[in-house]
Amino acid sequence: MAREKIILACGDCKNRNYFTMKNKRTHPERVEWKKYCPRCNKHVVHKETK
Repeated sequence: MAREKIILACGDCKNRNYFTMKNKRTHPERVEWKKYCPRCNKHVVHKETK
């Protein structure tokens, strides 16, 4: 399967907040999305982790 589960971690506090899917075949690089972090109480960049 090309789609795999990924975990998004906050760039500031490193808290793992989001779980989502991505197609590793079309997007092999790590993703970065600006999402809301409930621990930081603001929108910050979340990066894909292992």
